[in-house]
Amino acid sequence: MKSLRLMMLIAPLALSGCSTLSNAHWAPWNWFGSSLTVSEQGVGALTASTPLTQDGIAGAIGSDYHLRSGMKMADGSVVRYFEALKNNQLALVIEGDKGQLSRVVVLDKTIPTESGVTLGTPFHELYSKAFGACEKASGDDEALVACKAPDSQHITYLFGGQWRGPQGLMPSDDTLKNWTLNKIVWRR
Repeated sequence: MKSLRLMMLIAPLALSGCSTLSNAHWAPWNWFGSSLTVSEQGVGALTASTPLTQDGIAGAIGSDYHLRSGMKMADGSVVRYFEALKNNQLALVIEGDKGQLSRVVVLDKTIPTESGVTLGTPFHELYSKAFGACEKASGDDEALVACKAPDSQHITYLFGGQWRGPQGLMPSDDTLKNWTLNKIVWRR
């Protein structure tokens, strides 16, 4: 009898979360937090179809994060962005324009890719050479080297490390082998 009463109290709460919103990130099993993973589809429930709004992003990443938002210029366009902080540390940067999510930058070591790659992974564990997979990064990341994740259309790895070579040139493979993964970027 006690379990029946308890069930009658819990059922309306669980069902109310599903009744008005059909997006999967509002499902009751995500209310208690979920671990994020970078995949071809996005970062956790952050995908190309996630609304670029405070509520849309908060619903997709869960309650472990505090969001703050802003706008910036990139390639001549205004880009809206959200920064997701976890324990007062910047964990994610979510960007987009015209209301659509287009890019997620992962800065949190606890968020892996589906293949298990995390920040801090050495270059040499993923690549034997840069040719054909990597190029010098640009913009705010010009000190880094950007490499397409193996077998991926949407994931890029940004590596950083020590190098005293000419600005604008990419380090040699011997130098890169000691660099580590600084950022994981998912693009729509």
